[in-house]
Amino acid sequence: MKTITPQDAAALLRDGATLVDVREADEHARQRIPGARSLPLSRLEDAELAVHAGHPVLFHCRSGARTAGHADRLSAKAGLCEAYIIEGGLDAWKRAGLAVATDRRQPLELMRQVQSVAGSLVVLGVLLGSLVSPWLYALSGFVGAGLVFAGVSGTCGLASLLRLMPWNRALASA
Repeated sequence: MKTITPQDAAALLRDGATLVDVREADEHARQRIPGARSLPLSRLEDAELAVHAGHPVLFHCRSGARTAGHADRLSAKAGLCEAYIIEGGLDAWKRAGLAVATDRRQPLELMRQVQSVAGSLVVLGVLLGSLVSPWLYALSGFVGAGLVFAGVSGTCGLASLLRLMPWNRALASA
């Protein structure tokens, strides 16, 4: 699939192109390009993509890595429409000075929550291990093992737990 600059993408959008955000719903809710339709990669095969005949489809993620890595799946979803990946994704869109809608009332993206909690637990384990008892270093080891398991299996227990927190429940039910 071909890439397109954010500036060229903005011009195509003014001419009726369809913009599709492939990030997860929590990422889209927090910050998005106005007019972008949310179609997370995790639900790509289950969803219909309504496109306008004769108009291109533009796909974006945060940095361009997810869209580039799944270009074949996205191209298949676009069907016979001309399809592009926005080079550099939302980050490049913002650097180009183009409009972005941000809703700070939405919680941080789930993966940022996981990173913050996991990092805090590792630091806490190191501090407690050095100040209270060397046995408490095990907390850092446990968190590290959990991150390795998440990376290998694709299942993150901490993300599952955080998804149940009150501030994340609205998105979980959507």
